[in-house]
Amino acid sequence: MTWPDQGARMVKLSWLCTVAFVFTAGLAAWRLESFQRPALGVALVLFGLGMVTMLWAFFVAVGRSRTEAIGVGGLYFGAGAAPRLVRMHLLGATAIQLVVSIVTASLQPFTTVAFGTLVPICGLGFMGLWTARYGVFGANASDH
Repeated sequence: MTWPDQGARMVKLSWLCTVAFVFTAGLAAWRLESFQRPALGVALVLFGLGMVTMLWAFFVAVGRSRTEAIGVGGLYFGAGAAPRLVRMHLLGATAIQLVVSIVTASLQPFTTVAFGTLVPICGLGFMGLWTARYGVFGANASDH
């Protein structure tokens, strides 16, 4: 599998966000009080970044939808639109975010660690943005 020329920076940023989240949430869930606030900050920043990238992906996709058939599954999960390697990386990072958020929130319910459950929006946002910018979609039915 060869890496596509486009979007490598997005994939790297997605993994960087995942590592930052796993590190801070893991230490906070391990009952290290000094990591409660950093874990909260990282979770909220990543949630905000995810919201921005999801909206950005949506508006890019709306522009492309005039000539291409873009579905939600194709956009935010790369189904049929993104190369397998890209999907493995971006959805893999999202899956790790999801698992870590559930495990850490389960270990520390009713604390700031539970805000980590918002983080997987970041992974989905990067998947959506990559696909909106570089994904391959079929022609829109109205173009025939």
